Amino acid sequence: MPYYIYKIGPLNILEKLGIAESFKEAKSLANEHRKHLLPNSGQTVKMTFAENELAAEDVLSQPREGEVGLIGDDY
Repeated sequence: MPYYIYKIGPLNILEKLGIAESFKEAKSLANEHRKHLLPNSGQTVKMTFAENELAAEDVLSQPREGEVGLIGDDY
């Protein structure tokens, strides 16, 4: 299975940047793209290991546990 590298913009808009066969290659590609992002642009570069492009986009579109809202009773 390949690694998919995406740029995630505001409103969780995904833009595919590339595909890599190895973790080392994917990490290098992702880091290279991160260097070109503006600090306050609201964009991030992420990579995921998935069977196909649709599965990769599905994983990256899902909110991660603890990302949305308050957790527990802490304010």
